[in-house]
Amino acid sequence: MNVIRIFIRNMSQMKPIKKVGIIGVPFEKGQKKYGVSVAPAAMRYAGLLHKLKEIDGLDVKDYGDVNTHADIEVSQKAMNNIENMSDLALVSACNKRLSEKVSQVLRDERIAVTIGGDHSIGVGTVDGHYSVNEDMILIWVDAHADLNTNKTSGSGSVHGMPVALLVKELSDYWPYLPTMDWQVPKFSIKSLGYIGLRSVDSYERLAIEKYNVPTFAMEDIDKHGIVNSIQHVLQVLDPEQKRPIHVSFDIDALDALEAPSTGTPVRGGLTLREGITLMELIHATGRLRAVDLVEINPALGSGADRDRTLEAGVAVLRAALGFSRRGTAPRDKLDLPIQTPAPHK
Repeated sequence: MNVIRIFIRNMSQMKPIKKVGIIGVPFEKGQKKYGVSVAPAAMRYAGLLHKLKEIDGLDVKDYGDVNTHADIEVSQKAMNNIENMSDLALVSACNKRLSEKVSQVLRDERIAVTIGGDHSIGVGTVDGHYSVNEDMILIWVDAHADLNTNKTSGSGSVHGMPVALLVKELSDYWPYLPTMDWQVPKFSIKSLGYIGLRSVDSYERLAIEKYNVPTFAMEDIDKHGIVNSIQHVLQVLDPEQKRPIHVSFDIDALDALEAPSTGTPVRGGLTLREGITLMELIHATGRLRAVDLVEINPALGSGADRDRTLEAGVAVLRAALGFSRRGTAPRDKLDLPIQTPAPHK
């Protein structure tokens, strides 16, 4: 606890935003398993909005779900010639709408909280954030780097490609993508950091090393701890402690024992306590402007697995938005209530 207090004391003291906008993205075409599109509804049913409103002073507005069904026929015709990139046009159409919605929430001076859906929606959330805050930094919390191109991907699933689609340094490694004209890669890989990696493909590792991306894989977190890990990443990306922060949190960053209902689980991940601590520390910077929570799949595993995963997701978001595990004293109260004596007969 002393280490955390020192970390917070050494950070630039900006007051966290107390207004939040929730966006649901019931989308699963970035991967091949049914069920991840159900997660926004499942998170709401699990009481997410109520539990966020319990956070002292937090103003929560639900912006509803992004329309993921319109223009499908037109988009489908445009996607036939993209090698090793499943359902790209559908991914593109969803992300275009999502980008616009994230920008709207940010311009409403709220933190944009996006509930996926698979991690291909990171294209839309980051693009929408970048259009409002070009100096943003991105913390990608994930078991996977999601840095493949269609030439390096083993699966052809776009949920393994969003970072590569976003960063301008890799734009020359893509063919022309006919449905993606709306999204011009402008975000720099020099503003990216990774936390929690433990399943990284060879070409992803090459790109991480080529561009010297600050990365704390699980073996590094085991050595240095989660506090020192995020402190280092933030210091490298934002030494002046003034840039807006976007966190894209894949639930599979947590160990599969903590969050079993997800499509690509990898053992040996973050504990829920480490995930909560990570988000508490980012919240404490006062610079969090957007957070994604993706890849919860309520259709996978048992009922207990589903509930455990949803509870973990809620806990991660509450930590990001100011919930204190120490508890919160009631407002305008200086003492405990006193029992009124019974009147004498």
